[in-house]
Amino acid sequence: MEKRENLALQVTKEIVVKFVETGRISPGNFTEHFGPIYEEVLRVISRGQDEQGRPGGVRVIAQGGRTDG
Repeated sequence: MEKRENLALQVTKEIVVKFVETGRISPGNFTEHFGPIYEEVLRVISRGQDEQGRPGGVRVIAQGGRTDG
């Protein structure tokens, strides 16, 4: 597994655990949510890199829709 995929998996696990802790996801519907969350995290991580895996121009969107960067 690539470094980027490992990072996406780790971040997804943390997000899903928080959702379970807050009651937004139940253990019964965990599998429905894990895949789409993982795909979105991987997409966002990948968006900031070029074909060689070098960091690209990622802009961070601040709360309220303003861009920082």
